[in-house]
Formats: sequence, C-alpha cells, structure tokens
Amino acid sequence: MKLSLCNEVLRPLPLAAQCEAAARMGYAALEIAPFTLADDPATLSVADARQWRHTAHDHGLAISSLHWLLVRPEGLSLVSDDAALRQRTLALLRHLIALAAACGARVLVHGSPHQRSPRPGQRLADALARFEDAMAELAPHAEAAGVVYCVEPLGRIETPVINTVAEAAALVDRIGSPALRTMLDVSAASQNETEPVHEVLRRFLVSGHIAHVQLNDRNRRGPGQGDTDQRPVLQVLKDTGYTGWVAVEPFDYVPDGPGCAEASARHVHELWNTLT
Repeated sequence: MKLSLCNEVLRPLPLAAQCEAAARMGYAALEIAPFTLADDPATLSVADARQWRHTAHDHGLAISSLHWLLVRPEGLSLVSDDAALRQRTLALLRHLIALAAACGARVLVHGSPHQRSPRPGQRLADALARFEDAMAELAPHAEAAGVVYCVEPLGRIETPVINTVAEAAALVDRIGSPALRTMLDVSAASQNETEPVHEVLRRFLVSGHIAHVQLNDRNRRGPGQGDTDQRPVLQVLKDTGYTGWVAVEPFDYVPDGPGCAEASARHVHELWNTLT
C-alpha cells in the first residue's frame, strides 16, 4: 500500500516541514492542495513544482497527486453562463495539469464542489452538461502530460453535480479518454452510495474506472476516528492488487492536524498488517 497525506492537514507548516512530519508518521507521499502554496495557484511555476518534487524526495517522499484544485482564487466556475469565467477556470486547470506533471504527481483529483454547482437560477442539467464539456476539454491535456485526471464524486450536501461513483464512471465512459478516470472517497461514498462502500470500490476497480482512493470517516475525521470500518476497503485494495495511491484526507482534525495525521497513519498501517 502506498499511503499519502493530503498536505492541508499540516498547514501552516512550510512544505519541507510537512514532508519531514509526514515521513516520520509513516506516509510515503504528500497530496498537494495548490492553495496551500499560493493564494493564486496561477502564479505557481513549473520550476516551483519541480522544487516540490526535490523537497519531497529529500525527505524520502513523492508527490502523489494534486487536489482541491479550484479553492483559490475565489469566484471560479466551470458551469457559469459567463464564457470568459469558464475559460479562465479551464486555463487554471490546464496549468495545474502541467504542474502535476512537473512535480511527479500521477493524479489530479477534481472535487471543487462550488465551482461545478449550478449558479443561481441555473438548471442542474445545464450545469451537468457544462461540467462534462469541461472534463472533455481537459482530458487531452492530461493525456499529453502523462497524468490521470479524476472526477471526484462528492456529497449531495456539497453539490448536486456527480454524487456517485456510477455517475462519474458514466461520464468517464461518455468522454472515452484513457486520461480521465474517477476515484473513491470513503466519507463521500459512505453518505452517497446505496451499496456498501467496499463493494462499490471493488466493482469500479475491476472495471478500471477508479484510479485513486481517499480514506476518511463518514464523520469527516481521519480513518479510525469514527465508526466507519476501513478494513473492508483495504481488503478490496489488497485483493485486487491495487497499485495506486491511497490518500488520507480528513476534514475535521482531532485533536489537531498533526495529531490527526499521525493517528490516521497508525490506524491504516495497523489494519493493513492484519489483512490476509
């Protein structure tokens, strides 16, 4: 198992200190949220991204992935009827694809609920169509860069646009690019899916749709900090020979960011070592 930590958990530590802490806790990589490194990620350069890679490698880590792609700057949208705003949002995502390739990340995780949700007065069908058009436009850029762009199913309380792995997989199939996949977040799947999470994971891993996994509890804390059993999910990963990254992504840090990250890594490693 290749375990990564979403780096916003260790804010406001600088990247080198994040790497030192993550390595000490037993992680093999960081999943980078670009807004943690610049208020406007458009100002980050390919040279910056190469330096992230060097910094991580200096601490025995990799950069596994990028996520929280559109947190900053505020006001972005892929579904607005403002064509200039949509193009500005797409331009940032194309830039982040280039940064992912430069820092060695193999995956980008597209969550960003607000920036894909219908605008006031907009029909859901229109937002869905524009979001799909955006993914179709980004897919060839990801393919050319040698990275995988993952559409993340999110909770219905966050957005009505793509809530289940099946919905994301259907979008991926319609676009038909090898660089466009989906992923599974345990917390979101625990809230959205009608089947047990591990069964959803198994089906869409076997079908080839899932390229990334994030671990957390239904209560949005770290794995092991609630009543969501992570063991069946980890067993599926082991049974299917999954070789991608598994990222720890809590949203509610208990007792704090570093404490949550350390407890999560310990819990996941302990579970993994008990699997047959």
